[in-house]
Amino acid sequence: MALRKDAQRNRERLVEAARAVFAERGLDVALDEVARRAGVSIGTLYNRFPQRADLVAAVFADRAETVVRLAEHALSMEDAWSGFVHFVEQVCRMQAADRGYNDLSARSIPQAAPTAGHLRGHELMTRIVDRARDSGDLRPDFELSDMAFVTWSITRTIEATGDVRPDAWRRHLGFVLDGLRASAAHPLPVPALGPDEIGQIMRDC
Repeated sequence: MALRKDAQRNRERLVEAARAVFAERGLDVALDEVARRAGVSIGTLYNRFPQRADLVAAVFADRAETVVRLAEHALSMEDAWSGFVHFVEQVCRMQAADRGYNDLSARSIPQAAPTAGHLRGHELMTRIVDRARDSGDLRPDFELSDMAFVTWSITRTIEATGDVRPDAWRRHLGFVLDGLRASAAHPLPVPALGPDEIGQIMRDC
């Protein structure tokens, strides 16, 4: 059922305000601030978005499509390692530009079901990893689930250094990427995390 025009305007204002507030202050900001920025009551906010997760999902609904476009571009690059590096760098750049998205990258959204965009992104990221590994450039024991370590580590660097050196994450990522090269690989002491383990960790964050 379509929303009334005034209800739709309120929803749009809330999403716009939340996008700005989350980008500035992260996902844990008081929702009263979002309502105030949108010029509506907190009751109106909860009428439109009964749970914080609903608002977060609405704000970042387009990010899955952005990741898909980045992945498609990475796969179009002739060199598999360059495509892998480009994809990782651009995702980290998105995190660095938006504190809310940086927070989101380190956790899951409770009760949010995967969208078609998320599923497509997962498929393309699998191809990016497989292609870089098959080329001999990416260490052979790197799995898609290991990408979480890259994401989580960079989110923490962005949090710690953003106010002092906003681009410090790029140096950190440079160290990480060099460590992922096949030429630098040494045997690892434990296997990669499984999908269920990744999900449990993110729920507990």
